[in-house]
Amino acid sequence: MKKILLPLLLLVSYYGQAQNWYTDFEQAKKIATDQDKNIIIVFSGSDWCAPCIKLDKNIWQSESFKNEAAKDWVLIKANFPRKKANELSKEQTEHNRKLAEKYNTEGSFPLVVILDKNGKLLGKMGFKNVSPEEYIKMIHALEKK
Repeated sequence: MKKILLPLLLLVSYYGQAQNWYTDFEQAKKIATDQDKNIIIVFSGSDWCAPCIKLDKNIWQSESFKNEAAKDWVLIKANFPRKKANELSKEQTEHNRKLAEKYNTEGSFPLVVILDKNGKLLGKMGFKNVSPEEYIKMIHALEKK
């Protein structure tokens, strides 16, 4: 019994803290529509962009953001790694490129794009050296414009 209980507890605690970052825009849009939530797309260079790495560590991984995201947003990560070890599939790379052509024409990293559930642009912002709570307020402010 003890052999089963420990792995089960670890699994439950992992999924309790896990964040759902989607990589497929159409899937995320469907979920956003079904749950009546806005969409956040994060354009990131996870292995070369220092502000992207800091944004991930300080904001996306914070408990404040995880809790708010679970209630309010469907999250999409459009990653553009450069290191061979972090290379994405050709399909995912192409998918991310198409998202960037539509929502990140400036080629900014990091770029946080806020959309309504139908894909209408509500606002954009980049890295800000603020607390997770302040960053959340900034996202909500863009939603209300």
